[in-house]
Amino acid sequence: MSEPLLSVRDLNAWYGEGHALHGIDLDIHSGETVTLLGRNGVGKTTTLRAIMGIIRKRTGKIAFDGKDMMRVPLHRTAHAGIGFVPEERGIFATLTVEENLHLPPVVSKGGMSIDEIFELFPNIKERRNSPGTKLSGGEQQMLAMARILRTGVKLLLLDEPTEGLAPVIVQRIGEVLVELKKRGITVLLVEQNFRFASKVADRFYVVDHGRIIDNFPVGELPQRMTMLNEALGV
Repeated sequence: MSEPLLSVRDLNAWYGEGHALHGIDLDIHSGETVTLLGRNGVGKTTTLRAIMGIIRKRTGKIAFDGKDMMRVPLHRTAHAGIGFVPEERGIFATLTVEENLHLPPVVSKGGMSIDEIFELFPNIKERRNSPGTKLSGGEQQMLAMARILRTGVKLLLLDEPTEGLAPVIVQRIGEVLVELKKRGITVLLVEQNFRFASKVADRFYVVDHGRIIDNFPVGELPQRMTMLNEALGV
């Protein structure tokens, strides 16, 4: 197998004196969609934030596309080709949809054009002149994803993209992730909706108390269900 696009080894992270991650190891290969599973508060979002460089109190190794990312400042992490869509989305409320889309810089070739984005997200095309304050939660989530896809990222970090959204919007986001996979975009996803994750992910890592306790491909889901029910409390 080829070298992973993202390789994380012995990643530890702290919030102040609180030790949040305890030696996370994971690999993600180009074109994969990988999901981090686990209960609330076990370190899934912290893992994304530490990979991105938002959490600076961290140790271990993070290699992306062959580059050592541990000493890279946050803005350079984005320029390296890693995009982060946080759960809170970060939409600029007073700007229109189209103005929000034009804000992030293009960091590399291969980013989607505005027309491609509107084809992928017809919901926000209809609202292109609407300010962020007028968008529904689902429309804000689509805009947050679309804004990053315009930049030409190689790896998309998605934190709870379906949280609190209507089923029809959840279904659309699933369809978007399938399309992104066809385009070769790599995705690392934190998701509480296990049914949704099982339809879009190639592989899973199970996180508990800041550690990876299991990892497996989607084809092994049936024999892992007992463990997952215990780990996820479902």
